[in-house]
Amino acid sequence: MIEVLARYFLYFIIYAFMGWLLEEIWHFIKLRKIVDRGFLIGPLCPIYGWGCILIIFLIGRNTEDVLAVFLKAIVVCSVLEYLTSYIMEKLFHARWWDYSNSRFNLNGRICLDTMIPFGILGCFVVYILHPFVMGIVNILPIPWFYVVTGIIFLIFIVDNIISLKVMFNIKGQIHLELKDSTDQMNERLREWIKNKSAIYRRINGAYPNFRINDYLKKKINKYKNKTK
Repeated sequence: MIEVLARYFLYFIIYAFMGWLLEEIWHFIKLRKIVDRGFLIGPLCPIYGWGCILIIFLIGRNTEDVLAVFLKAIVVCSVLEYLTSYIMEKLFHARWWDYSNSRFNLNGRICLDTMIPFGILGCFVVYILHPFVMGIVNILPIPWFYVVTGIIFLIFIVDNIISLKVMFNIKGQIHLELKDSTDQMNERLREWIKNKSAIYRRINGAYPNFRINDYLKKKINKYKNKTK
């Protein structure tokens, strides 16, 4: 059981790293500069890791119909992205990405422009990438397998602790900035982040569209009034 969990953890890390690399390449092509993407400090985008693991579990067992795999991957990844956006917004009181300006979007959390690539990537994972990754992971001798997994797991936990601390500190600053217009509040928040350490400053690049919307501002003010 431990070995199975360890293997899937390594799969998760590999896919999270590949997702981070994909984001880096895409944004370098788009912006002509390197941007450290993702929630974590290290080179990982966990949403890609979770997306691939869900695809493997929910879709990877029945792969005869390519179209079905494509459509299921769209559903699985879109639901994951929507829930991730919703949870992060509720947890940290900010919208970290927003597709409101894209056509065929759902509450600005997901849009058609990302759904089609989800389906293509899902097929790529099922038919090509995961068999290759399994072969690489299986090459590791058992003693080295546990050593490598243990070291990566410790680094991953430390990264999560530091990253969460940064995010909750930003959330605390959001509560202090609840005045004037939302645009002014967002501007002050970004300025506050710029004056912090590099760990904080990377957030401006990782999430260039993050903002506090009027709905959240009203809700937080309502909560604060109740506590008073």
